[in-house]
Amino acid sequence: MTVGDVFSHVCAASQRETLSDTQFRPSLAETKTSTGLLTMMLEPTPAVAVTLPAEVREKLAELELELSEGDITQKGYEKKRGKLLAPYIPQIQGVDPSLQIDNRIQASSQAVLPGSKHNKSRAANTRDERFRSDLHTEAVQAALAKYKERKMPMPSKRRSVLVQSSVEACTPPDTSSASEDEGSLRRQGRLATSTPYQGHGPPAVEHWFNRVIQGSSTSSSASSTSSHPGGRSVTNTTSHAVLNVNAAATALADFMAHTQLDNHSAPPDVTGLSERSSLHAERPQVASVRGVSRGYNHHTSVMETADGCEWRSDGSLSLMDGVPVNSRVSSKIQQLLNTLKRPKRPPLREFFVDDFEELLDVQQPDPNQPKPEGQHMSPLEGDPLGGVNTWPPSLPAALHRWGTTQPKSPCLTALDNAGKPVYTLTYGKLWTRSQKLAYTLLNKLSTRNEPLLVPGDRVALVFPNNDPVMFMVAFYGCLLAELVPVPIEVPLTRKDAGSQQIGFLLGSCGVTLALTTDACQKGLPKAQTGEVATFKGWPRLLWFVTDGKHVVKPPKDWHPPIRDTSNDIAYIEYKTSKEGSTMGITVSNAATLAHCHALTQACGYTEGETITNVLDFKREAGLWHGVLTSVMNRMHVISIPYSLMKVNPLSWIQKVHTYKARVAVVKSRDMHWSLLAQRDQRDVSLSSLRMLIVADGANPWSISSCDAFLNVFQARGLRPEVICPCASSSEAMTVAIRRPPEMGVPPPGKAVLSMGGLSHSVIRVDTEEKLSVLTVQDVGQVMPGTLVCVVRVEGTPYLCQTDEVGEICVNSGIPGVAYYGLPGMTKNIFETIPVTSSGIPICDRPFTRTSLLGFVGPDSLVFVVGKMDGLMVVSGRRHNADDVVATALAVEPMKFVYRGRIAVFSVSVLHDERIVVVAEQRPDASEEDSFQWMSRVLQAIDSIHQVGVYCLALVPANTLPKAPLGGIHISETKQRFLEGALHPCNVLMCPHTCVTNLPKPRQKQPEVGPASMIVGNLVAGKRIAQACGRDVAQLEDNDQARKFLYIQDVLQWRAQATPDHPVFLVLNAKGTVASTASCLQLHKRAERVAAALMGRLNTGDHVALVYPPGIDLIATFYGCLYAGCVPVTVRPPHPQNLATTLPTVKMIVEVSKSVCILTTQAIMKLFRSKEAAAAVDVKSWPMVLDTDDLPRKKSPQMYKPPTPEMLAYLDFSVSTTGILAGVKMSHSATSALCRSIKLQCELYPSRQIAICLDPYCGLGFALWCLCSLYSGHQSILVPPLELESNASLWLAAVSQYKVRVTFCSYSVMEMCTKGLGSQTEALRLRNVNLSCVRTCMVVAEERPRIALTQSFSKIFKDLGLSPRAVSTTFGCRVNVAVCLQGTAGPDPTTVYVDMRALRHDRVRLVERGSPHSLPLMESGKILPGVKVIIANTETKGPLGDSHLGEVWVSSPHNATGYYTVYGEEALHADHFNTKLSFGDTQTVWARTGYLGFLRRTELTDASGERHDALYVVGSLDETLELRGMRYHPIDIETSVIRSHKSIAECAVFTWTNLLVVVVELEGSEQEALDLVALVTNVVLEEHYLIVGVVVVVDPGVIPINSRGEKQRMHLRDGFLADQLDPIYVAYNM
Repeated sequence: MTVGDVFSHVCAASQRETLSDTQFRPSLAETKTSTGLLTMMLEPTPAVAVTLPAEVREKLAELELELSEGDITQKGYEKKRGKLLAPYIPQIQGVDPSLQIDNRIQASSQAVLPGSKHNKSRAANTRDERFRSDLHTEAVQAALAKYKERKMPMPSKRRSVLVQSSVEACTPPDTSSASEDEGSLRRQGRLATSTPYQGHGPPAVEHWFNRVIQGSSTSSSASSTSSHPGGRSVTNTTSHAVLNVNAAATALADFMAHTQLDNHSAPPDVTGLSERSSLHAERPQVASVRGVSRGYNHHTSVMETADGCEWRSDGSLSLMDGVPVNSRVSSKIQQLLNTLKRPKRPPLREFFVDDFEELLDVQQPDPNQPKPEGQHMSPLEGDPLGGVNTWPPSLPAALHRWGTTQPKSPCLTALDNAGKPVYTLTYGKLWTRSQKLAYTLLNKLSTRNEPLLVPGDRVALVFPNNDPVMFMVAFYGCLLAELVPVPIEVPLTRKDAGSQQIGFLLGSCGVTLALTTDACQKGLPKAQTGEVATFKGWPRLLWFVTDGKHVVKPPKDWHPPIRDTSNDIAYIEYKTSKEGSTMGITVSNAATLAHCHALTQACGYTEGETITNVLDFKREAGLWHGVLTSVMNRMHVISIPYSLMKVNPLSWIQKVHTYKARVAVVKSRDMHWSLLAQRDQRDVSLSSLRMLIVADGANPWSISSCDAFLNVFQARGLRPEVICPCASSSEAMTVAIRRPPEMGVPPPGKAVLSMGGLSHSVIRVDTEEKLSVLTVQDVGQVMPGTLVCVVRVEGTPYLCQTDEVGEICVNSGIPGVAYYGLPGMTKNIFETIPVTSSGIPICDRPFTRTSLLGFVGPDSLVFVVGKMDGLMVVSGRRHNADDVVATALAVEPMKFVYRGRIAVFSVSVLHDERIVVVAEQRPDASEEDSFQWMSRVLQAIDSIHQVGVYCLALVPANTLPKAPLGGIHISETKQRFLEGALHPCNVLMCPHTCVTNLPKPRQKQPEVGPASMIVGNLVAGKRIAQACGRDVAQLEDNDQARKFLYIQDVLQWRAQATPDHPVFLVLNAKGTVASTASCLQLHKRAERVAAALMGRLNTGDHVALVYPPGIDLIATFYGCLYAGCVPVTVRPPHPQNLATTLPTVKMIVEVSKSVCILTTQAIMKLFRSKEAAAAVDVKSWPMVLDTDDLPRKKSPQMYKPPTPEMLAYLDFSVSTTGILAGVKMSHSATSALCRSIKLQCELYPSRQIAICLDPYCGLGFALWCLCSLYSGHQSILVPPLELESNASLWLAAVSQYKVRVTFCSYSVMEMCTKGLGSQTEALRLRNVNLSCVRTCMVVAEERPRIALTQSFSKIFKDLGLSPRAVSTTFGCRVNVAVCLQGTAGPDPTTVYVDMRALRHDRVRLVERGSPHSLPLMESGKILPGVKVIIANTETKGPLGDSHLGEVWVSSPHNATGYYTVYGEEALHADHFNTKLSFGDTQTVWARTGYLGFLRRTELTDASGERHDALYVVGSLDETLELRGMRYHPIDIETSVIRSHKSIAECAVFTWTNLLVVVVELEGSEQEALDLVALVTNVVLEEHYLIVGVVVVVDPGVIPINSRGEKQRMHLRDGFLADQLDPIYVAYNM
C-alpha cells in the first residue's frame, strides 16, 4: 500500500466545518495502518454533519442579536449559549463540559451555523484569526484544565511603574489555601484587598502582623551602620500580604521534604512559640554570635532565616521571636518554592568525571524519538513551460507593445483612503510617462558635466504604499533607462526599526539617487538646512521628485533601447533576515521574464483580466502579480492601499464586487479583517472571482482564516475551489500555488500532524496526545518549469525521506537570482546541490533554498509547516515561532493581547536556544489579568509543544517596533530585548524549567589522609603554603618606645620628652585646621578625663566613647587607660537617621556591658530627644557624662595594669554578614601592633602621615589613636564624612603637607573617583600634586577591589600619582593588621585565576584575558612578626603553595578572643587558638575566616629571600554554597553590574536555596523590568546558576558600612521584612 493510498482526499467544497465537525477528529487521528508507514492523514469532513434543531438555531440567533445590541453581557451570553448547545457537543475526555463549551464558544467566530440569518462574527470577540483553529483552541483549553492547581507567585511592582495603574497597587492577600475551590488560577484580588483577613478566621492575625513590622529589624538590621543617612525603611502596612501561617508551614514542609538537607546534628528543641517569646528582650544581644561557626557544615538541620525564625527539620515553622514571619515576600518565595518543588527537569546523567572542569550537559538524543521510515523522495517536476509565440521578449517590450497598440486600456487604478478611485493609469500613459522619466534620468541629471547615472546604476525607489501609480511609472522608467530600481520603505523617522540596515543595503549597492513623489518628499524628516535629513547608517542621497513638472519630454529622435531579455540585473528586492540584517536580492531580466511566464501559466492569466491587489506592490507577491505579470498580460490592477484596509477592512471585497475582478491577491490577515467587519455589508458578491490567491498560504495557520472566510462568504457567491494558497520566498520567488479549478487539478488536501513528530522533523498522525496537533493545508503544485526537492536542514543537503520534514529547494532552470555583493551567501543559498543518501548529486543544476520547511504529500501536493526564519531549535527539537504564537493567542486573547500582537523568537543562553514570547497587552488590562494570562500561556505552551518558555514579557500597547505594513519587526524586538531596551510592563522568567543543561552539582571528594600527604615541608609534592613577615627580634632600631609595656606610658613619656611636638592635626571640610594637639596637651586632657572617672567607676569597668572623629575621642581613650577602665569606641548616631543608627549604638553599649558613656553635649542632647525615645528605650541607658567642660583636675595617681596580658580596649565592629563582633585587645597586643606598623611603614617623629578613615574599629582605630603616639609621627586626620561636602579634601591635604604615606578606605577612594574624575584639570590649577606619595594604602577586610584601585591610579596619574603607590591592606577580626604594603619591599603583584576552579575551592592560574579569568591583587606585605599559613577548611591540615584554603595567622598582636555575653566562647574558641591537624601541630593559630592562597613569586623581599605573596579571595561567611560549589558574591555582582548600563550597584544573597539578586537602578523606572532577563542571562552564562528572585530598587538602598563594604545580610533582612520599597520584584519560575 503506498503512502498516496493512505491519504484520503477532501474536495474543497466540503471544507466547511460545522460545529459538530470536531467530534470526528480524535478518533480519526487514532487510526493507523498496519504498515506503520502512515505518515499523516488528510482530514475528511464527515458526510453527515449533526445539524441543530430549528428552534435551537432560532434561540441562538436571538442570543446573538441581544449580544450585538448590548442587552446581555458576554458572560451571560456564553452561559446561555452553553446551555443551549450542551446536549449537542461531545465531551473531550476528562475535560469539564462547561469549560469545553465555553471555550469552544469563545474560540469560534465561525461556529454560528451558516443557516442562521443573524450570522455575524462579533467584533467584541476579535483576535488574530491568522492563527486560529477551533481544534487548537480546544486543545489549549484542555491543556490548561490539567494545570489549574499550580499556583505561581506574582511579581510585585511599585505603583509608579504600572503603565496602566491597576486597582491593586500591590499583591492582594493570597487566598489560595486548600479550602478555596481547587481550580481557579484567578486570585480573588479586589475582594481580598477590601477584606484582608478573609478566609483566615478571626482577625487575631492583626496584632502579629503589626508586630512583624516593628519587630522585623532583626539582629542585623539593628546593628546596621548605615552610610546612607535618611535611608528609607518605611513599611507600608497595607502592602503586606497576610498568609495563613499554617498554609505557609505545610507548604514549606512540602518543600523541605524535597530538599535534601544533610542532618549532622540533632535538631535543637524549639517547641512552640510561647517558651521562646520570653527571649524577646534579649534578642538583640544574640547578634554577636549569629552565623554558624566556620568549619561546620552549613547544612545543619535548622535553617536560620534572616527574619530570625527557623525552619525545623520536620518542616514546621518556629519563631525565635514569638512573631510569625509572614511578610509578603516570604509568602511569595514560598509559592515560588512550591512551583519549583517538582521540577520537570529531566534527571542529569552521571558523566561528571573531574569536578575541576564544569562540563555543560550535552542533550543526548532520546532513543524513543520518532525517526523517518519512508523511502527517499525523488525530485518533483513541474509542468513544462508552454511556449507562446506571441509572448513579448522582455518586460519593456511588453510595455512598448501595450502602450502603443492599446493605449486606452486601463493598467492600474489607485484608491484614496475613502476607497474612491483617484486615478486610473492607462497603458498609453504608463508608456509615455516612463519614457519621459527614463530620458530625464539619463540625460538631464549631471554632476560637473558628467551624467549622474549610466545604465546599470542602482536607484532607490522611495514611494508610499498609497501611491502605486508613481511607483509603477518610476519602476518602468528605470527599466527603460536600463537602471536598476531598488524599492525600499519610506523612512518615517530617523530611527525606524531596521532603517539602519536598509541604509547599509543602499550603501553597499552604491545608490546615490532616490526617486520619490512630491508629497512624500515634503513629509520626510528634514535637517536644519531644509534638505532631507540623513538617516542613521544611510549614504548621502540626492532626492529626485518624479512628478510631472520635474521630468522632460524626450526629443522625437530619442527612443529607449528595448532589447531582448538578458542576464543583466532587472531590479533588486530587499529582504530582512532572521538576525535583522538586510540583503538585496538581484533578479535578472531573464529570471523576471521566466517567473512572469510561469505565473501566467499557473494562474491562467488572460489578456485584459482585472485583478485586485491588497499586498505591498514593492516586493514579493504584490510586485510579481501587481506590477510585473500584470503588464505582461495587459491586465487591470486595482491596488488597495494598507491605509484604506485599516479604515475599511471590507474595501477589497467591495472592489472585487464593483470591478467584477477575476483574481484577488491577499494575505490571511486581510481575510481575517474582512470577517470582523462583514456584517455591515449585505450586497457584495464574490461570484466573479476565479482565483483568490492567499500569498501567505505557507503559514500553517492560514488554513483557519481560509476556512472561516469561506464559511461566511460562501453565501456571497464565493466558490470554495477558488481559494488558492501559494508558497513563496524572496530568493526562489513563487515555489508552489494551488491551481484554479478549471485546470483539472486534483482536489486540495489537509493534514493533521503531530507536533511532537514535527519537533523531530518527522511526519506522524497524532495518536497519543490529541492536544498537540497541527492542521495544515496544501499550497498546490510546484510551478511550471521547475524542479523541486526537500533536503535536510543542517549539514550536507541530503534528500529527505517521504515522511520527513526538510527545507524545500527549487531549480527554475534560469539563473540570475543572487544576493547583491555577497558571493559566499549566494553560493550557500542559490547554488545548493542536493545529494542522495549515498552522496551522489541528484542532478548537475544548482538549486535555491527557499527557507520554507515542508514535505511533498500525495498527488505531488506541497505542504509547508514553517519557515527557517521562525525555526527555534531547543535541546535538539525544532519548534516553529508561528505555532507558539498560535498557542499563546488561543489563551483568552480577546481579553488581553492588544490586536493579537505577539512576537516569538529565541535567544542563545548557555549554549542552547531559549524561547522568548513578547506580547502587547491591552491598555485596560489589570496586573492580575496580565499575570494570570502569562501563567496560562506558559502552561499551554509547555503542554502543547512540550517546551518551556524562558521569558514571557508584556509591553504596553503599540510599543513593539513595527514592520512597514504594521506587523511586528521581530529582529528589532529581539535586539531590544537583548540590549535591555524593550521596557516591558510585566515579565515572567522560567529558567528553572528551561535550563536543563547545567553541569551536575558537585559532590565533594573525600580529602587525602594526612599520612600520605606531608613529607618534610612539602604537601602532596608542593611547598607548604606558609609565610612570615620580618623577624621583629632581629630588627634592632633606636626605638625608645620599646622600653614601655603600655601605650599610656608612651604618652606620659612623650609629654615629658617632647611636650610641644604636634602629634595630631584635624582638618575640617574647608581644608583648614579645626584642632591640633601636642603630646602635652593630649596628656593633660587625658588626665582630666581620668580624674572624672576615678571617683565614679571601678578599675576594669567598660566605658563607651561616643564621639565624632576628633581629638576628644583620642584624649578620652587615654583618659580611660589612665583610670584603669576599658574603653569601647562607638560611632555616634546620625542625627537625621536616629531610627536606624541609635539602636546600633544601644546594642554595642549593652553587648559590651559598658557602665558609663562618655560623649559631647550635642550628642547627649540627641540621646534625650523625642526621636531617640521613639527608637530605643531611653530609660535603660547607663550613666552618660559629657566631657566638654571637665574641671582642670589631676587624677591622684595613674593606674598600672599588673600584667601586659590585661585587657586594654574592646574593638567592636559589624561584619558584612551582619554579625556584631567585639574582640579583646590586650596591652601587649596593642604595643606589638604599633611596633609592627612602625617597622613596616618606617614611621619616625619627623614623618607626617595622612589618615582618611573612621576611628572606631580595626586598623582605622589603631592608626588614629595608637600609632602616632607610639611612633611619635604627626598624623593629619581627615574625617571621611567631611568628604561628602568637599570631595577633594583628602587629596588636597596630602598635596599641601607633602605626605609620603597615606591611608584611606574604599568608600573614600570611590568618592574621589566618582566625584573628582572629571575635575583633575581644576585640581591641577589649584596646585594639587600627588607626586610626593610613596604609598597610599586602602584599609579593608575583603578581597582587593582591583577595578577601583586601577581607575583611581589612572584618574590621578595626571596629578603625579605614581601607579605603583596604590596598594591594599588586609585585616580581620582576629588580627586587625595582617598585611600592609609599607615602604620597603617589592610592588604588589597581580595574578589571574580561573573563576570556575575557584568554585571548586581550587586555584588555577591562567593568562590575562583568558575566558573566566579573574584578576586578584596581593593584599600588601605580611607585617613583621606575623606568620601566615593556609589550611584546609574541613580537615584543618596545611595546604600547598597556590592552593585555596583558609588564611590562618599567628602573631603577637592577635586579638585574644571575642567579647561575647552568653558564654558561647566555646563555639568561637577555635577562631583564636586552633592547631593544625598534622604537620606543625604545636603553633597556636587564629582563623581569619577568609579564603586565600599563598604563592611564591620571582621577586625578592627586603631580607633577600624570595617573596611570598598572600592573595585574599573572600570571606568564608559571605560565600554562597550553591549546587555543591562555593561562590563569592562579588563575582556574581561584577557580572550583573556589567550586564546593563543602568545598573549602579548590585548585591546577592541566598534564601532557602534560591539566589536573590538586588540591583540598584540608575535610570528611569521604565527600565526596571528590562534588567530581569539580562541579570538572569548573565548569571546563567558566566556562573551556571539560576537566579531565583530579581529585586530592582532605587540607588542607595543597598546598605554599605564605613569601610565601603556591602551589608548583604541587612539587605536580606530588609528584603524579607519587605522594607526595601522595591520598584519591581520578579520571581523566576
